[in-house]
Amino acid sequence: METGSIPVASLPGGFDLQSTVESGQSYLWRREDGKMYETTHAYGESAWYYTVVEEEVVRARQRDGQIEWQATTDAEPLLFDLLRLDDDLDAIVESTPDDPLVESAYEEYRGMRIVRDPFFPCLISFICSAQMRVGRIYGMQTALAREFGDEIEFDGRIYHQFPTPEQLATATEDDLRGLNLGYRAPYVRKTAELIASGAASAEDVRGKEYEDARDAVQVFVGVGDKVADCVLLFSLDYLEAVPLDTWIQSAIEEHYPHCERGSYAKTSRAIREQFGGEYAGYAQTYVFHHLRS
Repeated sequence: METGSIPVASLPGGFDLQSTVESGQSYLWRREDGKMYETTHAYGESAWYYTVVEEEVVRARQRDGQIEWQATTDAEPLLFDLLRLDDDLDAIVESTPDDPLVESAYEEYRGMRIVRDPFFPCLISFICSAQMRVGRIYGMQTALAREFGDEIEFDGRIYHQFPTPEQLATATEDDLRGLNLGYRAPYVRKTAELIASGAASAEDVRGKEYEDARDAVQVFVGVGDKVADCVLLFSLDYLEAVPLDTWIQSAIEEHYPHCERGSYAKTSRAIREQFGGEYAGYAQTYVFHHLRS
């Protein structure tokens, strides 16, 4: 076992682990105590969390001003990558236009960061997210990892990695429906087949202008505008993306009615401008977690 720690004071704008991994951005982190997504006001606790990525197990908790970690490898580079610990939160907050709702969200959950999940697990997670609460989405991804992912032994326990496209492409629709995926089952299977066959990949999306990238993600089965925006924001570094989910639509109705333009594309442009453009996805993520809590 390798261990280490990262001083939170060394991270520009600070950090909060619980809100980062329990705010509906990622379904690849789990709590060692099994209490993931049991509270909506997720902030400030010192529980151990873990994820499995690239066949490495990483456990982390935040305590006494440190991010403590235990892992099968040197986890510091992985944590900086997955949790975007090198984002300058102070500069991001400063660049956001004055806005009472956003300011309240930043104050309530200061230190929450956007995640950078691996592409395929992120894509499948949000294909499964349609008309689902975060706890149910999390449960689906946990079941997929348990049933189809590789087992990795660490510190006397068995951990499950999220399945590869090749592994998930072998699942039948009945297999997936048995894990409560419902009508999403064929979408998940067909998307896994697309990637496993080489017919489509994340590289078809990376590097494109934002709106072109949003269109490109929709080659995957079961992906519309909102899911595409989630994947762009939480996996592919498009920090301007603002997924127009139920909570953000409610925020638009109540706080930003001038941003409602009658279509996803036009409303998206207006709310991105309202939230400051370049880092609009950060404002969206804070507002989403704030309103949901």
